[in-house]
Amino acid sequence: MAFALAPTVNQKMTTVGSQDTTGPMTRDELKDLACLGFTADLVMQSFCHTAAYPKPVDISTQHTLPDFIRTRGGVSLQPGDGIIHSWLNRMLLPDTVGTGGDSHTRFPIGISFPAGSGLVAFAAATGVMPLDMPESVLVRFTGEMQPGITLRDLVNAIPYAAIQSGDLTIEKKGKKNIFSGRVLEIEGLPDLKVEQAFELSDASAERSAGGCSIKLNKEPIIEYFKSNITLLRWMISEGYGDPRTLERRAAAMEEWLKNPELMEADADAEYHKIIEIDLNEIKEPLLACPNDPDDVKPLSEVQGTKIDEVFIGSCMTNIGHFRAAGEVLKQLKGSIPTRLWISPPTKMDQHQLTEEGIYAIFGSAGARTEMPGCSLCMGNQARIATKSTAISTSTRNFPNRLGDGANVYLGSSELAAVCAALGKIPNMEEYMGFMDSLDTMSGEIYRYLNFNEIESFMQGADKAKTIPAVNVEVSA
Repeated sequence: MAFALAPTVNQKMTTVGSQDTTGPMTRDELKDLACLGFTADLVMQSFCHTAAYPKPVDISTQHTLPDFIRTRGGVSLQPGDGIIHSWLNRMLLPDTVGTGGDSHTRFPIGISFPAGSGLVAFAAATGVMPLDMPESVLVRFTGEMQPGITLRDLVNAIPYAAIQSGDLTIEKKGKKNIFSGRVLEIEGLPDLKVEQAFELSDASAERSAGGCSIKLNKEPIIEYFKSNITLLRWMISEGYGDPRTLERRAAAMEEWLKNPELMEADADAEYHKIIEIDLNEIKEPLLACPNDPDDVKPLSEVQGTKIDEVFIGSCMTNIGHFRAAGEVLKQLKGSIPTRLWISPPTKMDQHQLTEEGIYAIFGSAGARTEMPGCSLCMGNQARIATKSTAISTSTRNFPNRLGDGANVYLGSSELAAVCAALGKIPNMEEYMGFMDSLDTMSGEIYRYLNFNEIESFMQGADKAKTIPAVNVEVSA
């Protein structure tokens, strides 16, 4: 196996994330540990699960938890900033290990192992976490992406391939799942941007995998780091704390850029199983059907299904998905026959999409735009109509999660936008009618936020260099 650590190790935790529904429990456990300062190099707190529709207890948490985290050397986001993963991923270092109190803490570089609130507190306080390193299943992609096929279709191709090989079954009784508890390693897509890689690693949670690792070339990571260094220093200038922690991580990224090398699996690495997926054979979109993220079927098997509601959002999305949805919707005249929910992952995405006029397209189509954050995906915020049928870009479609008695398909933002436009799941001819003008790997549509090229962020990063509290020893 590629991850050949000792069977049980106390692994150094370089990056630790805490989200708001489990954050209060993590805080209590940190108090029990008498933690006055974090040993983990970077600890970050988010408020993406409760910001849009907070209850009184959530408001109290939003007012008190940030200071608790910052006074111990951690970094705290603000309500409305967006989804934990979209921020935390920008703070990662290659070839390191981390954890987080959200099941979708699945780093696109390095590796992470989600944990409960107690283990998150332990990792933050002590800088280590006990791990039993599992075996790995390798998924290797070969061939070329076909017209109209998206990265979300490759996400769904993984369980679909396992179903075909008999390594995954849908029935709960006697269920087989080759990925359960194992590390899912992915090869064959080395030039993906890091934001794109997260779409694959994120979904490893739905495979019940213990963790996920994606083999990338160093060039996308170099581009990502140059952007993230600027973002981290902009955060300092905007008053995000702890400034020393943010600067220490920015400096560590700069140090890696001086000699950008990445670990690789040994040529003779052993895996529990190797699953080969030929991209040339994926010629139509793949959807997870109601209500199980494992129950993947090709478009032709579900075409014509009436769709009442559409959700484009969650940590499975990035700014490119919203541009692509906009490209689909602007081909229409008038409003859509469905209720369309739009929720970008971060406030920076929302701002940029507004600047580019994409929000104007959503407004003209009659979409309902939500605050950046988890939105419908979490199940504790807004809800879709009872017993409706929906297609969603969210992570999972468990029964009653998005709405009571709802039937929910999971698919790409591009397919979701077509469904919103037609009020049904299209056939392949209808789908390609919208997609013919849209290259699913286009550098123009699937263009990501490089903060080192945005003037306001560059100015903020320069300002951070003059802040006295940052100009101290920042070594880990």
